[in-house]
Amino acid sequence: MAETLLGFGDKAVEYYKMVTPIEHSKTRDLAKKYKIEPYVLPGDVYTATNLEGRGGWSWYTGSSSWYYKIGIENILGLKIKKGILKIEPCIAKEWKEYEIQYRYIDTIYNIIVRNPESKQTGVSKFIYNDQEIAEKEIKLQNNGKINKIEIIM
Repeated sequence: MAETLLGFGDKAVEYYKMVTPIEHSKTRDLAKKYKIEPYVLPGDVYTATNLEGRGGWSWYTGSSSWYYKIGIENILGLKIKKGILKIEPCIAKEWKEYEIQYRYIDTIYNIIVRNPESKQTGVSKFIYNDQEIAEKEIKLQNNGKINKIEIIM
């Protein structure tokens, strides 16, 4: 989270991947060292010499909820506060685009974020249903439609 708050998308994504359990279980040897389920985010990965690489505090719910929150809100940048939707990404500069589908009651928002200049942060354009929005945010509406948001970084 700190890396995203500083605008360092490359580091944020690197650390995010580093914590992902599957990264510690890609091979049989890694899985034997990790010793916990590859589908559960641990509260800790030990660094002590005799335990290095071993997962700890398996099924610790606080770590998984923070992991999810940081991925959605801080890296992908989907932020909703008091019914206002903003997209404020902090991504690795190598990411050229990604998509998010967000459901609000009976309404779908298909969001595509394009990064043609290989930025880590910053939104140049916010286009909602083919209309550029200067404020770079919208009020969520339950219009029962499929709406398109295009973000250009």
